Order: sequence, then structure tokens, then C-alpha cells
Amino acid sequence: MSDTLASLRRKISGAGDLKSVVRSMKALAASSIGQYENSVRALADYDRTVELGLAACLRNREAAAEQAGRSGAGVKAVSAIVFGSDQGLVGQFNDVLAEFVAETLAPLPGEKKVWAVGERVRSRLADAGLKPLGPFTVPTSVNAITPLVGQILVESEPQRGRGEVVHLHLFHNRPQSGASYEPVSQRLLPLDETWALKLSHVPWPTKNLPEVIGGRERTLEALVREYLFVSLFKACAESLAAENASRLAAMQRAEKNIDDLMENLNQTFRRLRQTSIDEELFEVLSGYESLSKAKTR
Repeated sequence: MSDTLASLRRKISGAGDLKSVVRSMKALAASSIGQYENSVRALADYDRTVELGLAACLRNREAAAEQAGRSGAGVKAVSAIVFGSDQGLVGQFNDVLAEFVAETLAPLPGEKKVWAVGERVRSRLADAGLKPLGPFTVPTSVNAITPLVGQILVESEPQRGRGEVVHLHLFHNRPQSGASYEPVSQRLLPLDETWALKLSHVPWPTKNLPEVIGGRERTLEALVREYLFVSLFKACAESLAAENASRLAAMQRAEKNIDDLMENLNQTFRRLRQTSIDEELFEVLSGYESLSKAKTR
């Protein structure tokens, strides 16, 4: 046989060590999913507060229509923010997202400007015919999401201020039931009339009517920035949760493959060991018979 008992022992030991690493990565991915999902849930109250603030600024149809018209004027380019992955062991995570981004942006007119979060998704977007800017570094914890979102807003703010970037789209993978995910998109800008009028009719939670202090225009601009911040934060957290879910699924498949490999190796080891024992017993019996015949003679 090509394998010896010593080589099989080494293979079984190596497979056991690899299984320990896979188990550790599974535990890390599972814990990471929980913290990112909790961060999205914790942001719900703040998201609701920003929504109520926007509703207070857009309570009359005239203000809502004025804001929508002003935001939609001067469209010169289509911009997109794509949250991908910087690490491996995530399967088709970046490939599926890059293909979805390219198909969504292809029919839209104007120059395409794409900010990529993650080196791997950036290379996939470049292969798809886009010219992504960046890339930004993918956060490794919940605490690192806020600085990243602030950096993205700072990068895009000057162009929005000049009116160059009006159509702003957001792309990321959203976790589904189990360890699956799906690519999703959201148009953040312009704040069209439908969006503005919908906010203007959001019911106020108390009987006291809201009052905007400090100027409606300045307050509305600040709330729109917070709306963008909340949307980007949620997208980043959901993308990280989906990434770890994909990694968890990959580790589960790897663990199953390792179990199958170890079972085959153990079966081969037991069979080879039994064969070796049989050969030794046959040699002992052959020697005994030879000695017995010699003694008889």
C-alpha cells in the first residue's frame, strides 16, 4: 500500500488539528454575527428619532415638494457605495455582490462613481467593468463602523455640495434565515417627492405638535446627514453579519469534509493495522510449523 501506519497517523493528527482551527473560526463567526445584528437593532430607536425629525421639518406638502425638487436638480453622475469583504473563506460573497452592482448600474445614465469598501470586492468590481474608488478598509468590530461611515460621508460631501453627485445608491449583502444572504440595493439620494411626502405624513407620537428651532433649512440638512449616517451604518453592519454568516456556512462545510476525511483515514488505518497484524501472525505460525517439522525429523 502507498500509505504506511506512520503516514496515516500523521494525516489523522493533521486533520484533527485542522478541525480544531475550523471549530475556533466557527465560534468566532457565530459571535460576530450576534454583535452586528445587535448593533442594527440598537440603532432602531435612533433611526426612528431621525425619521421623526425629518417628518417635523416636512410636515407641510409645500416644504416637502420644495425639498424634493431641490434635491433632484442638477443630476450629473450616478454614485454608489458598495460594502464587500476584505477576508477570504466567504465563498461567492464578493462575486455575487459585484455582479449585482454591475447589473443595477448598467442601465442608469451618467458617469459611474463607485466607492468600494473592501479590497476583494474592489477587484471584482474592476473585473466587471467599473472603476471603483478607494478602497476603504472593512471594519473588524462594531466600534470601527462609525469612523468608516464618517470617512465615506466626508469623501462624498464635497461632490454632493457641488451638485455633481445626486443619485447615490447603496449596495450590500443582507443576511437571510440560516447562513444565507442576498444582495440588496437602496437609493439614498435624491430625496424624491414620494419619499418627502411620505415623511410629511408620519404620525407624531404625542399630542403636542413639533416645532423646528434654529431654522428649518439648517435643521433639515443636519437631519439628512444623520439619515445618510444611519443608512450607511445599518448597511455596513448587515454586510458584516452576512459575511460572517457566509464564513460560518463555509466552516460548517469544512468541518463536515474533515469529519468524512478522518473517518476514511481511520478506516484505512484500522484495515492496514489489521493487515499488518495478520501478516505478523502468519509469520509466527509459519515459523512454528517449520520448527515443529524440524523437531519431528
